[in-house]
Amino acid sequence: MEKIKVFQIGCGKMSKYIMRYVYEKEGCIVGGVDTNPNLFGCDIGKIMETEEKNVFIEDVKKLDSLLKETKPNVAIITTMSFLNDIEELVRTCIKNGVNVLTTCEEAFYPKNSNPELWQELDSLAKAFQVTITGCGYQDIFWGNMVSTICSSMHRITKIKGVSSYNVEDYGIALADAHGAGFTKERFEKEIANSNKISEEKRLELMKSREFTPSYMWNVVGWLSEKLGLHIENIKQECVPVMTESELVSETLNMTLEKGMVRGMNAIVTALTKENILLEIECIGKVYTKEETDLNDWTIYGEPTTKVSNELPCTVELTCADVVNRIPQIIKMRSGFVATSEYPEPKYIVNNLHE
Repeated sequence: MEKIKVFQIGCGKMSKYIMRYVYEKEGCIVGGVDTNPNLFGCDIGKIMETEEKNVFIEDVKKLDSLLKETKPNVAIITTMSFLNDIEELVRTCIKNGVNVLTTCEEAFYPKNSNPELWQELDSLAKAFQVTITGCGYQDIFWGNMVSTICSSMHRITKIKGVSSYNVEDYGIALADAHGAGFTKERFEKEIANSNKISEEKRLELMKSREFTPSYMWNVVGWLSEKLGLHIENIKQECVPVMTESELVSETLNMTLEKGMVRGMNAIVTALTKENILLEIECIGKVYTKEETDLNDWTIYGEPTTKVSNELPCTVELTCADVVNRIPQIIKMRSGFVATSEYPEPKYIVNNLHE
């Protein structure tokens, strides 16, 4: 049976695991691109810290011609956090008949934050008979795990989730989206104030593709669809996490002085027609030496149930979920499809092509 061919777009920290996991599940990486000229000509084996694979990273500007040449089944995009920022990459993949899996957080459920672009890409994907899907850590630990627990409940009144992760693990794009390295004044102006708006203004920003969702905004949309809930009111608040003492950030390539922003706590609150309250927050920041990842959820009702993931390996879990979704996206209907519509997540026992 022919191996599944995968093309890697973005050869930073996440790709180290994704590409290795593809190889270890007997898939084939047929190409990789990046924007960093220091990576051009680098064998992907160096990124994976394995033997050389005779596959070399090239300039992202060559993506269209490389896709035509390599004809992959799936492209994996691990670059930016917002749909606007990966739009052209996605369009290039679609027009070459290549399915797209992406760790772009907004792509997890973009119809509730960037509905017009979501619709455009959905229509284009259907025209070219390919599928676009956002997945990763949130697919399991903020999505399917939570909905599965809910299925064991008799009655639910509130869903509360708190998840924390180190922005150092994900690269500069995610760090910037969390305001890491900002002054408090810049954070208030560029991030916090953008959420102190009316519902009318929010809808206006969505229509013009200028609304900036926190990661949990899209998760709330995903959970509501998965659970059959109907949101009547939703809001988000972004609070800066300040540096209390000098803190070195390798990702930002700087030392954060006391009083600078090292990340943010984004809190999304939604009330549904079914009188179930969702209160979900994610905390992304440059960690001190004492801090670790956490993922805690409490489903209130009958019976109230809590689940806590101690020290989750957020990066590796993100990458493994993406790779395990590869066989499913190849079989999925065309369009921009959320994993809430997918079959249940599945561990790949042997290899991707079987």
